[in-house]
Amino acid sequence: MGEQTKIQPQSQPVQSESQALPQIEAQVQTQSLSQPFNTPTTTTSELTTVPPPITSPPAKIPSRPRKIRKVSPNAAATTANDPNSSPTSTTTTTETPKSPAIKTPRTKTSQQLVIATPRIVARSLTCEGELEYAIHYLRNADPLLASLIDIYQPPSFDTFPTPFLALARSILYQQLAFKAGSSIYTRFISLCGGEAGVLPETVLALTPQQLRQFGVSGRKASYLHDLARKYRNGILSDSAIVNMDDRSLFTMLTMVNGIGSWSVHMFMIFSLHRPDVLPINDLQVRKGVQLLYNLPELPRPSQMDQLCEKWRPYRSVASWYLWRLQESKGSPSSVIAVSTSGNLTQQQQEDQQQPQLIDPINSILNLGRDVSG
Repeated sequence: MGEQTKIQPQSQPVQSESQALPQIEAQVQTQSLSQPFNTPTTTTSELTTVPPPITSPPAKIPSRPRKIRKVSPNAAATTANDPNSSPTSTTTTTETPKSPAIKTPRTKTSQQLVIATPRIVARSLTCEGELEYAIHYLRNADPLLASLIDIYQPPSFDTFPTPFLALARSILYQQLAFKAGSSIYTRFISLCGGEAGVLPETVLALTPQQLRQFGVSGRKASYLHDLARKYRNGILSDSAIVNMDDRSLFTMLTMVNGIGSWSVHMFMIFSLHRPDVLPINDLQVRKGVQLLYNLPELPRPSQMDQLCEKWRPYRSVASWYLWRLQESKGSPSSVIAVSTSGNLTQQQQEDQQQPQLIDPINSILNLGRDVSG
């Protein structure tokens, strides 16, 4: 017998060339994807090649985002494991270009030390120690006014009655000498049943004929009724007047018929004791400024604020001393004597031309005091 040859089966079946080719391509793809993206490869089937950007004319908006196509690692792994998957699976990401940094000016947060003179807030002249401080302040602010302070007694301010009573009394005293005004005011008080009875309702109940029997003119009667009506309508009140600032108070009181700027200034000084009131329309105060500073002409009301600026915030007290100076003008005790007798004659003529509202300073002070019935 011939020797029989036994053919052993091979451990690995021999694959045909058509069957082995897909496996080789899959291995090549896996090896190329396992390498870093920045490592150059010579494989023709590499999927990480980014197509060149399409050049386009520059856009007007330079910050427009660009779309970059990148191969997702998950998609590459899926392609290697699944031959049926598309080898061009990609994911799209949006890359926003960085805008150029804009430099903004830095603001200094460090606080700068500002040295300013403390502002003096004046209180009512009846507050404890306020009048003494006002005199001390004026003495240092104006040497010429300090000479007056050394000569005359300091002012005194009594407790003022209710604002309505003080305003009614101011109306009654207008254009009258002190003696005549006091007589009419005393009869008016008795008609109202005393000072406590001088109320808006009481005044409105009095007819012009009743007031005229006690010496009150028809015009002043209309002024008193207008004041009482503004109280009754709520436009004015005692509490509002006390709490108003000087500017608002001046505006509101001059709305009353028969109450002008002079009356308001006198009311604010001698009834409310406001510290910084300058009666620019008062002839005696204007003459006092002329004497104090030896001015060739009488200062106009529009010039008074500038001339008396250094007296703030105690111009009420300074006005007191100017009244005293004008009261004793030409006497040896006055600080500034009138230069010539011709000036005296001119001032006397001005006194005759100016309507005399009330007697000199003693009469003005009595406006703020109670008058016994």
